[in-house]
Formats: sequence, C-alpha cells, structure tokens
Amino acid sequence: MFNSTLLKLAETDESEDKSRKEIEQLLVGNLNNPVRFRTFATWRRLVNSDDVRVRMGDRVWLPEEHLGSSKFTGVSKVFKSALSDWSRKKGFQPDIMEELVDQVKVPIDMHNSGVTGSKRKYSSCAVVGNSGILLSKEYGELIDGHEAVIRLNNAKVDSFQKNVGSKTSMSFINSNILHLCARRDDCFCHPYGTKVPIVMYMCQPAQFLDYVVCKSSYKSPLIVTDPRLDTLCSRIVKYYSLKRFADGGRNKTLEQWNSAHEGSLFHYSSGMQAVTLALGICDRVSLFGFGKSTATKHHYHTDQKKELSLHDYEAEYDFYHDLVKRPRAIPFFSESFKFPPVVIHR
Repeated sequence: MFNSTLLKLAETDESEDKSRKEIEQLLVGNLNNPVRFRTFATWRRLVNSDDVRVRMGDRVWLPEEHLGSSKFTGVSKVFKSALSDWSRKKGFQPDIMEELVDQVKVPIDMHNSGVTGSKRKYSSCAVVGNSGILLSKEYGELIDGHEAVIRLNNAKVDSFQKNVGSKTSMSFINSNILHLCARRDDCFCHPYGTKVPIVMYMCQPAQFLDYVVCKSSYKSPLIVTDPRLDTLCSRIVKYYSLKRFADGGRNKTLEQWNSAHEGSLFHYSSGMQAVTLALGICDRVSLFGFGKSTATKHHYHTDQKKELSLHDYEAEYDFYHDLVKRPRAIPFFSESFKFPPVVIHR
C-alpha cells in the first residue's frame, strides 16, 4: 500500500544532527554561550533589572556577575533537567498515540476539577484552524457545541464569535509564540483567559528556557508535547509532501523537493499537530478553518498574504482527507490504533 522509497525518505530528519548537537551543548555548557539563542526579556525575569544587558551582534548576553546568582542557578538546573528529559524521549514510537490521554487530558482535567478524572477521551473535539475561509461561514455555535475546543497560536476570537465561536478548552501553540510572550509581564500568553491550558511543541531546544521561566507564573497547565508525537507528525507530513511532489511529474529529484520546502527547515504546521493530538484524546474530531480560497485572506484574523514555504499545507490537506475517507491508508500509525471519526467543515 505504501511507497517504500517515500517511507524511507520520510524517516530521515535532516535537522536531527544539528538539533542533537545543540541539545548537547545546552546540557553541558554554560548558558551564556552563543548557541544559547534567546532574548534578554526571558533572562530579565531572573535578575529583575533593566540595565544588565550587553549586546553582541544580534544576540543578547547576560553579564557574568549574574550567572552565579542563586535565582539563575536554580532556573538553569530546572531548564537542563526539562531539556534532558525531553531529549531522551526523542525517537519514533507510534504507540505514543495511546499515551496522549494521560499526558494531556488527565492533567487538564485535574486542573479543571481539582481531582483526577477518568481516563475517558473527550466525547467530541473541534480543532479550529486559522484559514480565512472561516469568514464566509457562521460556525460559532457549532464549534462551541463540542465538549472540547482547540485553538491555534493564539488566534483572535473577539469580533469573530459568529465565525469561530467563543469557547476555548485548550490553546495549542508552537514555542515561538511563547518566546514572544516571554517579553511580556508575567509571560502573559492567555488571550482566552488565564485558566485555559496551553499545549505547545518545541521548535528550538533553547526555548525550554521560556517554558521553565513562564510555567512558574501560570495558573493553568503548560504542557510540552512528547517528542515522540513530534516525530510521528514529522514523518507523516513529509511522506505526504514527498508523495504529492513525486505524483506531480516525472524525473523529479529529492534536491528539488528540498529546494521547494527549505530542506532541513521543513516542518509540519501547528494545525497538523493539533489535529493529530485530537485523534488521540477525542472520540470524534471536527475540523474547522482548514483549507484555502483565493477569495479569502490567508488567516481570518491577520493580513498575512501567503503561506510559509517550510510548510506544505496541500500535503496536510491530503492527510486530513485520508483521515475522513481512508485512515488506514495513512502511514506510520500503529496497526492497533483506532482512528476516531473525522469531519471537515468547509
């Protein structure tokens, strides 16, 4: 059923060596090394001073006298521990889908009710994408009627309630969003309210610092996705992207695909991983705002003109289509995984 050549290519992660080296340097070195890319905004929370930054090129450095402070040392230990735990889990293990209720829903239930809830899945989930096609529909009530509503990358809800609803059960973001939020007082990253849990995937290992510093000030859970889920998503999207590229014509090469999708920078979108997460924690999944139209904006809430080339949205749409029509045609999931029914609202 699957193209063995494409499967093998999809299993290769061109960014893995670079990521592994960066993780090793972060774990064994001091955090004032050039590989530790970060803004001063995060570190300022450790020293509570506006006059300690030293700029060198496009990086910001913390002066040596602050590196020995007890506050800095404590955060440094937590940062390295969190990064180490995360990095040890990296790898391909499709059975991760069976662990998502424990990893995500159970802690959220604990936060919401104060007691450990059952390990049942959500009866229904709406994953709300950010496509401009939402502006032509009034799905608000339908979206809010789901037990759980998952929104992406802090997309605006105010003024769009008729189109996208107002209920938010979970905010799914990438760590670049939290990195921007770390510039704000108390790392504020809660457009849907401070009680709404945040689930986040890591774009850069160094951004675990933002996670550690911001998590301490949050009233709601801040959950980092398991890297095994990240790997599963990466392989699925790369397979669909390569397949779409190969089906587009003869004599196409891997180098041409790399050129079209920025090579080692190629990555699944936040929406794709949110959908995959929903497959593991929901009995029924509804997708809203996934798709494009030349008659609408790229995002319903911004003026962004076009897609990022490091994503392949058309390949992701092929994945969603197979979730609806023929889930067993999707590679890399374990044979024992039971796909929930998926509906796409266009």
